[in-house]
Amino acid sequence: MMGQVHLVPEHRDRVAYHGLHNTSRWHHGAAETMANAVLESDLDLEALNKTLADMDASKLVAWGVETFGETLVMSTSFGIQSAVMLHLVTQVMPNIPVIWVDTGYLPAETYRFAEDLTKRLQLNLQVYQSSMSPARMEAIYGQLWDQDNVSALNRYDYIRKVEPMQRALKDLGAKAWLAGLRANQTSHRQTLGRIAQQNNIYKLHPILSWNSRDVYKYLTTYDLPYHPLFDQGYVTVGDWHSSRPMTAADEDERATRFKGLKQECGLHLPQTQGEAESLNSSSL
Repeated sequence: MMGQVHLVPEHRDRVAYHGLHNTSRWHHGAAETMANAVLESDLDLEALNKTLADMDASKLVAWGVETFGETLVMSTSFGIQSAVMLHLVTQVMPNIPVIWVDTGYLPAETYRFAEDLTKRLQLNLQVYQSSMSPARMEAIYGQLWDQDNVSALNRYDYIRKVEPMQRALKDLGAKAWLAGLRANQTSHRQTLGRIAQQNNIYKLHPILSWNSRDVYKYLTTYDLPYHPLFDQGYVTVGDWHSSRPMTAADEDERATRFKGLKQECGLHLPQTQGEAESLNSSSL
């Protein structure tokens, strides 16, 4: 039936759903010991960024696997171009835990796209959701996305996105996180290196220097799909209430998100006091 998402039996055991009371942890043995040793010795990020600056995207993923073993995870939004990172990473580490934060407010097209890619790429998908249901959140705070102020949006993003992601990283014993950020997406992302540290977790950015042409080339080379809303004018997509098609009047693609009030939802911003305050002014 249209609009319904079904997991076929052979894929059901590849998808894990995590709510408020899930406390499962991954046990990584020697790989976790190696990653702990890496953290204890502290990586020299400045030197590493010089070494990794021109490394091919797939080689950077391989370096991450060699360095962090099974304590390496990746995240996805199942957004417009998410197939690129999902394919790129799983070609190197097929069983990598793929964290997907399901806000409960995603477009129906996103859920169907997620189902398609999960089956096609045999993803080890770990679905995390807020500990507060959408109905409860709206009863207490109202429709935060419709209050036209950044503080309300920040509260929404923390409840529905940031807290579930932090819980996922902890549950999965993550020491490092692969993210498909690109420097040309936001002003914050322009400041990033190929490897960074966020809240005591290393982050690797394999496609940081890619542009839209690079993304298109990869998708066509490997016959991978765009998100279906791309054909309706969306160049980036998140929750249904905070995303819209791009128009000629928009200065950049991020203007189509969050009513243009901000660019980052907080998932990829460090949470020290000063950096958390940048939620108010950062350009997602």
